[in-house]
Amino acid sequence: MKRLESIFVTLNSWVLILMLSAMTLIVGANIALRYTTAQSLPWADEAARYLMIWMTFVAAGLVLRTGGHVAITNLQDALPKMGQKILRGAIVVGLLLFFCFMVYVGIQYAQRMQYQVTPAMRIPFLYVYAAMPIGFGLLILHLILIAHPFITAGEYKNTDNTGDVLPGGANG
Repeated sequence: MKRLESIFVTLNSWVLILMLSAMTLIVGANIALRYTTAQSLPWADEAARYLMIWMTFVAAGLVLRTGGHVAITNLQDALPKMGQKILRGAIVVGLLLFFCFMVYVGIQYAQRMQYQVTPAMRIPFLYVYAAMPIGFGLLILHLILIAHPFITAGEYKNTDNTGDVLPGGANG
């Protein structure tokens, strides 16, 4: 199971690296063309925008793994150990319900947009809005994989290959 989790996290990371690289190349090429030829790629801004949207949703699960999202822990810190575990369990259940709802809403929204096309690239908006259900689906998988150590000890998985576990919301 740990091997599958490691492969999943690695693939998720590489997808992000590829998206960021593509966005960088597109924007860089557009800037170079604009200054060397006084012409720009008509689709470059749109492609960069949609890659940024996809990166945001695909990266959210990796950030969740390390406790990188904003968190207010005053209530948790004020509770006894058992109360902290119960609260963290409720948070996990609440997040799972919210993520599942957002997958459902995202699928509906993407389906409604499937016949509209983007202005410059002329691709169906379905591919742009599919980032939402896919991103929340990835969040569900990441949350399931970190739920047990988070609930029992308030720890997040560390992804820097040191083997150390990050306590609470600390990420470095």
